[in-house]
Formats: sequence, structure tokens, C-alpha cells
Amino acid sequence: MLQTILLVIHLVLAVFLVGIILIQQSEGGGLGIGGGGGGGFMTARGTANFLTRTTGILAGAFMVTSLVLAILASSGAPERKSILDVPAAAPVEAPAQPSVPLAK
Repeated sequence: MLQTILLVIHLVLAVFLVGIILIQQSEGGGLGIGGGGGGGFMTARGTANFLTRTTGILAGAFMVTSLVLAILASSGAPERKSILDVPAAAPVEAPAQPSVPLAK
């Protein structure tokens, strides 16, 4: 149950992270909001700072959920042994004489 909830949160974080990254423009243009005259909603620098911080927070949360999911997955798995620890199977012996079909 916990693993399912964490997986859903992980997927939502991944979608938001991709969305935030795609919104960003190169050279700090951000969303292009308030990019000219004064008095806009946010300045270009403010938008870039907001998107950068949001990306960092989402990336950190994504890494944490990744680690927690990996730990949960490994704790529930049975202990695996090396194939070198398993004794070899007995060799299959070939028949001493080849079998001949019976004549009618």
C-alpha cells in the first residue's frame, strides 16, 4: 500500500518536473511574463529564479522518492544467492547402447 502511494507521488513528481523544465527558456527568459515594461506580474529574473528553485525542489523530491522506492523494493525481495553457491546438478548420462527400433 505504501509502495503504491509512493509510486503515484513519484510519477506525479516526474510529470511536474518535465513540465517545469519544458516551460523554462534559455538565457533566463522564463515564461516571458513581464519581459518589457515595468509593472508586470513577475520580472524575467523573478520568473527564472522561481522556475530554478521549483526545478531544484522537484528534483530533490524525485530523488528522495526514488531512493525510498528502491529501498522498499529491495527489502521485500528474497535473498538471492550466487549461482556459484548452488551445487551442480548431476550430469545426465547418455544411454550405453543406441536404441534400435524393433522389427515387426
